[in-house]
Amino acid sequence: MVTTGEREDRLFAALADHFDMRRPSLSEHLKVLREAGLVAEEMLSVRWLDPDPANFAYWTLTWTLEHEGRGTRLFLVHEGFDPDDPAQMMARKIMDGGWRSHVMRALEQVLTDL
Repeated sequence: MVTTGEREDRLFAALADHFDMRRPSLSEHLKVLREAGLVAEEMLSVRWLDPDPANFAYWTLTWTLEHEGRGTRLFLVHEGFDPDDPAQMMARKIMDGGWRSHVMRALEQVLTDL
């Protein structure tokens, strides 16, 4: 018997072939996920697994848009870090800095150019 989780894992594994996480392109990722019926206009959630025993990680990255006043607020949640794993906590610290600085600055520039 296949549970919902197992079905999702198989679907994510099949979709993973369409993504290069070393150099992600959000627009290309959204296109693939929309075609698969997995993304609404207000939210994008991506899970990935690094099965390497030396660097095991199973993370979820969720972007959510919420209307606020005359604008829209963007929320970003990156979860799945093991608080008992020093390497994952270091990765979290490094990624947190990247999300807050590089990614948000680049996103601001793209939105300004629109």
